[in-house]
Amino acid sequence: MPTWCMALIATTIAWSVTAAGAAAVLFLKNTPSERTHRALLAFAGGVMVAASVWSLLIPAMELSADRGSIPPTAVAVLGAMAGTIFLWGVDKLQDKLISKGTALQSHQMLMLSITLHNLPEGLAVGVAFGAIPGSPDEKAAFAAAVSVALGISIQNFPEGAAVSLPLRRAGCSKARSFFLGQSSALVEPLGGVLGALLVSAVRAALPWSLAFAAGCMLLVCFKELFPALSDGGSADYFPAVAGIVGFLLMMGLDRLTF
Repeated sequence: MPTWCMALIATTIAWSVTAAGAAAVLFLKNTPSERTHRALLAFAGGVMVAASVWSLLIPAMELSADRGSIPPTAVAVLGAMAGTIFLWGVDKLQDKLISKGTALQSHQMLMLSITLHNLPEGLAVGVAFGAIPGSPDEKAAFAAAVSVALGISIQNFPEGAAVSLPLRRAGCSKARSFFLGQSSALVEPLGGVLGALLVSAVRAALPWSLAFAAGCMLLVCFKELFPALSDGGSADYFPAVAGIVGFLLMMGLDRLTF
Protein backbone atom coordinates (compact mmCIF):
# COMPACT_ATOMS: atom_id res chain seq x y z
CA MET A 1 0.00 0.00 0.00
CA PRO A 2 1.40 3.48 -0.86
CA THR A 3 2.51 5.48 2.14
CA TRP A 4 0.11 8.30 1.30
CA CYS A 5 -2.78 5.82 1.53
CA MET A 6 -1.60 4.67 4.94
CA ALA A 7 -1.32 8.30 6.03
CA LEU A 8 -4.81 9.01 4.73
CA ILE A 9 -6.27 6.08 6.67
CA ALA A 10 -4.44 7.05 9.86
CA THR A 11 -5.45 10.71 9.71
CA THR A 12 -9.04 9.81 8.82
CA ILE A 13 -9.14 7.73 12.00
CA ALA A 14 -7.71 10.73 13.87
CA TRP A 15 -10.50 12.89 12.46
CA SER A 16 -13.11 10.30 13.51
CA VAL A 17 -11.77 10.44 17.09
CA THR A 18 -12.20 14.22 17.01
CA ALA A 19 -15.77 13.68 15.84
CA ALA A 20 -16.31 11.26 18.72
CA GLY A 21 -15.08 13.89 21.17
CA ALA A 22 -17.28 16.54 19.59
CA ALA A 23 -20.25 14.17 19.84
CA ALA A 24 -20.12 14.54 23.62
CA VAL A 25 -22.26 17.64 23.15
CA LEU A 26 -25.07 15.47 21.78
CA PHE A 27 -25.24 13.12 24.75
CA LEU A 28 -24.10 14.99 27.83
CA LYS A 29 -26.68 16.96 29.75
CA ASN A 30 -23.97 18.57 31.84
CA THR A 31 -20.56 19.49 30.50
CA PRO A 32 -17.52 17.84 32.17
CA SER A 33 -15.98 19.68 35.06
CA GLU A 34 -13.02 21.96 34.49
CA ARG A 35 -10.88 19.53 36.49
CA THR A 36 -11.78 16.65 34.16
CA HIS A 37 -11.17 18.83 31.13
CA ARG A 38 -7.71 19.79 32.43
CA ALA A 39 -6.89 16.13 33.04
CA LEU A 40 -7.85 15.18 29.48
CA LEU A 41 -5.70 17.94 28.03
CA ALA A 42 -2.76 16.99 30.26
CA PHE A 43 -3.10 13.32 29.26
CA ALA A 44 -3.07 14.32 25.59
CA GLY A 45 0.00 16.48 26.20
CA GLY A 46 1.88 13.62 27.81
CA VAL A 47 1.08 11.37 24.86
CA MET A 48 2.24 13.98 22.35
CA VAL A 49 5.52 14.71 24.14
CA ALA A 50 6.39 11.00 24.22
CA ALA A 51 5.47 10.60 20.54
CA SER A 52 7.56 13.66 19.66
CA VAL A 53 10.64 12.26 21.39
CA TRP A 54 10.56 8.54 20.61
CA SER A 55 8.69 8.51 17.29
CA LEU A 56 10.04 11.70 15.68
CA LEU A 57 13.18 13.24 17.24
CA ILE A 58 15.09 10.04 17.95
CA PRO A 59 14.37 8.58 14.46
CA ALA A 60 15.38 11.94 12.94
CA MET A 61 18.77 11.76 14.67
CA GLU A 62 19.25 8.12 13.72
CA LEU A 63 18.50 8.81 10.05
CA SER A 64 20.67 11.94 9.90
CA ALA A 65 23.60 10.00 11.39
CA ASP A 66 23.51 7.68 8.38
CA ARG A 67 22.84 10.25 5.66
CA GLY A 68 24.71 13.51 6.16
CA SER A 69 27.62 15.43 7.60
CA ILE A 70 25.50 17.63 9.88
CA PRO A 71 25.57 16.42 13.50
CA PRO A 72 22.36 14.47 14.29
CA THR A 73 21.64 16.60 17.34
CA ALA A 74 21.85 19.76 15.21
CA VAL A 75 19.35 18.31 12.74
CA ALA A 76 16.92 17.50 15.56
CA VAL A 77 17.30 20.91 17.26
CA LEU A 78 17.17 23.04 14.10
CA GLY A 79 14.33 21.02 12.55
CA ALA A 80 12.26 21.18 15.73
CA MET A 81 12.89 24.92 16.06
CA ALA A 82 11.74 25.39 12.47
CA GLY A 83 8.51 23.55 13.26
CA THR A 84 8.02 25.62 16.39
CA ILE A 85 8.58 28.91 14.55
CA PHE A 86 6.24 27.83 11.75
CA LEU A 87 3.37 27.09 14.12
CA TRP A 88 4.09 30.24 16.11
CA GLY A 89 3.76 32.18 12.85
CA VAL A 90 0.44 30.46 12.16
CA ASP A 91 -0.78 31.56 15.60
CA LYS A 92 0.29 35.15 14.97
CA LEU A 93 -1.52 35.16 11.63
CA GLN A 94 -4.61 33.80 13.33
CA ASP A 95 -4.49 36.57 15.94
CA LYS A 96 -4.49 39.19 13.20
CA LEU A 97 -7.39 37.59 11.34
CA ILE A 98 -9.70 37.21 14.33
CA SER A 99 -10.41 39.79 17.00
CA LYS A 100 -11.49 38.68 20.45
CA GLY A 101 -14.96 39.83 21.38
CA THR A 102 -17.99 38.00 22.69
CA ALA A 103 -17.84 34.57 24.28
CA LEU A 104 -19.09 33.03 21.04
CA GLN A 105 -16.36 34.78 19.05
CA SER A 106 -13.75 33.59 21.51
CA HIS A 107 -14.92 29.99 21.16
CA GLN A 108 -14.92 30.32 17.38
CA MET A 109 -11.34 31.54 17.63
CA LEU A 110 -10.53 28.44 19.68
CA MET A 111 -12.04 26.31 16.90
CA LEU A 112 -9.89 28.05 14.28
CA SER A 113 -6.84 27.67 16.49
CA ILE A 114 -7.38 23.92 16.84
CA THR A 115 -8.05 23.66 13.10
CA LEU A 116 -4.77 25.42 12.30
CA HIS A 117 -2.94 23.15 14.74
CA ASN A 118 -4.48 20.05 13.19
CA LEU A 119 -2.87 20.71 9.81
CA PRO A 120 0.73 20.31 11.05
CA GLU A 121 -0.44 17.41 13.20
CA GLY A 122 -1.68 15.75 10.01
CA LEU A 123 1.65 16.61 8.39
CA ALA A 124 3.43 14.92 11.31
CA VAL A 125 1.51 11.70 10.72
CA GLY A 126 2.10 11.91 6.95
CA VAL A 127 5.82 12.51 7.42
CA ALA A 128 6.08 9.52 9.75
CA PHE A 129 4.42 7.22 7.20
CA GLY A 130 6.33 8.74 4.31
CA ALA A 131 9.57 7.88 6.13
CA ILE A 132 8.91 4.13 6.00
CA PRO A 133 10.39 3.23 2.57
CA GLY A 134 13.75 4.95 3.20
CA SER A 135 14.26 3.71 6.74
CA PRO A 136 16.91 1.11 7.67
CA ASP A 137 14.26 -0.89 9.52
CA GLU A 138 10.90 -0.47 7.77
CA LYS A 139 9.05 -2.51 10.36
CA ALA A 140 10.28 -0.24 13.14
CA ALA A 141 9.48 2.83 11.02
CA PHE A 142 5.93 1.60 10.50
CA ALA A 143 5.56 1.04 14.24
CA ALA A 144 6.83 4.57 14.88
CA ALA A 145 4.33 6.00 12.39
CA VAL A 146 1.50 4.12 14.07
CA SER A 147 2.67 5.49 17.42
CA VAL A 148 2.54 9.06 16.10
CA ALA A 149 -0.93 8.50 14.64
CA LEU A 150 -2.08 6.95 17.93
CA GLY A 151 -0.78 9.91 19.92
CA ILE A 152 -2.50 12.39 17.63
CA SER A 153 -5.75 10.41 17.76
CA ILE A 154 -5.78 10.20 21.57
CA GLN A 155 -5.31 13.93 22.00
CA ASN A 156 -7.95 14.66 19.34
CA PHE A 157 -10.77 13.38 21.55
CA PRO A 158 -10.52 16.12 24.18
CA GLU A 159 -9.86 18.65 21.41
CA GLY A 160 -13.18 17.79 19.76
CA ALA A 161 -14.96 18.20 23.08
CA ALA A 162 -12.99 21.39 23.77
CA VAL A 163 -14.58 22.95 20.67
CA SER A 164 -18.15 21.62 20.77
CA LEU A 165 -18.90 21.96 24.50
CA PRO A 166 -17.92 25.65 24.87
CA LEU A 167 -19.84 26.49 21.69
CA ARG A 168 -22.90 24.85 23.20
CA ARG A 169 -22.44 26.84 26.41
CA ALA A 170 -22.16 30.02 24.30
CA GLY A 171 -25.58 29.41 22.75
CA CYS A 172 -25.01 27.32 19.63
CA SER A 173 -27.38 24.43 18.97
CA LYS A 174 -26.19 20.89 19.68
CA ALA A 175 -26.07 20.05 15.97
CA ARG A 176 -24.06 23.14 15.06
CA SER A 177 -21.71 22.66 18.01
CA PHE A 178 -21.03 19.07 16.92
CA PHE A 179 -20.55 20.06 13.27
CA LEU A 180 -18.02 22.76 14.14
CA GLY A 181 -16.26 20.51 16.65
CA GLN A 182 -15.66 17.67 14.23
CA SER A 183 -14.85 19.94 11.30
CA SER A 184 -11.83 21.30 13.17
CA ALA A 185 -9.97 18.07 12.26
CA LEU A 186 -11.02 17.78 8.62
CA VAL A 187 -7.68 19.28 7.59
CA GLU A 188 -5.75 16.38 9.14
CA PRO A 189 -6.27 13.93 6.24
CA LEU A 190 -5.13 16.67 3.85
CA GLY A 191 -2.02 17.29 5.94
CA GLY A 192 -1.35 13.55 6.19
CA VAL A 193 -1.42 13.00 2.43
CA LEU A 194 0.70 16.11 1.76
CA GLY A 195 3.28 15.10 4.36
CA ALA A 196 3.65 11.57 2.98
CA LEU A 197 3.93 12.80 -0.64
CA LEU A 198 6.47 15.50 0.19
CA VAL A 199 8.72 13.14 2.13
CA SER A 200 8.49 10.54 -0.63
CA ALA A 201 9.52 13.14 -3.21
CA VAL A 202 12.42 14.59 -1.19
CA ARG A 203 14.09 11.75 0.68
CA ALA A 204 17.08 13.85 1.77
CA ALA A 205 14.75 16.06 3.80
CA LEU A 206 13.36 13.13 5.80
CA PRO A 207 15.27 13.70 9.09
CA TRP A 208 14.49 17.41 8.95
CA SER A 209 10.82 16.66 8.28
CA LEU A 210 10.56 14.38 11.29
CA ALA A 211 12.16 17.00 13.55
CA PHE A 212 9.94 19.71 12.05
CA ALA A 213 6.84 17.67 12.89
CA ALA A 214 8.14 17.17 16.44
CA GLY A 215 8.55 20.92 16.87
CA CYS A 216 4.96 21.50 15.79
CA MET A 217 3.65 18.92 18.24
CA LEU A 218 5.74 20.22 21.14
CA LEU A 219 4.52 23.78 20.66
CA VAL A 220 0.93 22.55 20.81
CA CYS A 221 1.75 20.82 24.11
CA PHE A 222 3.56 23.65 25.82
CA LYS A 223 1.33 26.45 24.59
CA GLU A 224 -2.15 24.93 24.44
CA LEU A 225 -2.25 21.86 26.67
CA PHE A 226 0.11 22.17 29.62
CA PRO A 227 -0.84 25.75 30.65
CA ALA A 228 -4.26 24.35 31.58
CA LEU A 229 -2.61 22.49 34.46
CA SER A 230 -2.13 25.67 36.47
CA ASP A 231 -5.81 26.67 36.37
CA GLY A 232 -6.67 24.44 39.29
CA GLY A 233 -3.90 25.68 41.56
CA SER A 234 -0.80 23.93 42.82
CA ALA A 235 -2.77 21.71 45.20
CA ASP A 236 -4.55 19.82 42.41
CA TYR A 237 -2.33 16.92 41.35
CA PHE A 238 -4.94 15.08 39.28
CA PRO A 239 -4.24 16.76 35.89
CA ALA A 240 -0.46 16.53 36.45
CA VAL A 241 -0.74 12.80 37.15
CA ALA A 242 -2.90 12.38 34.05
CA GLY A 243 -0.13 14.02 31.99
CA ILE A 244 2.48 11.67 33.40
CA VAL A 245 0.24 8.66 32.72
CA GLY A 246 -0.21 9.79 29.12
CA PHE A 247 3.55 10.16 28.68
CA LEU A 248 4.34 6.76 30.18
CA LEU A 249 1.56 5.05 28.22
CA MET A 250 2.83 6.42 24.91
CA MET A 251 6.43 5.58 25.80
CA GLY A 252 5.42 2.04 26.68
CA LEU A 253 3.40 1.57 23.51
CA ASP A 254 6.27 2.87 21.40
CA ARG A 255 8.80 0.58 23.03
CA LEU A 256 6.49 -2.43 22.74
CA THR A 257 6.02 -1.90 19.01
CA PHE A 258 9.78 -2.12 18.55
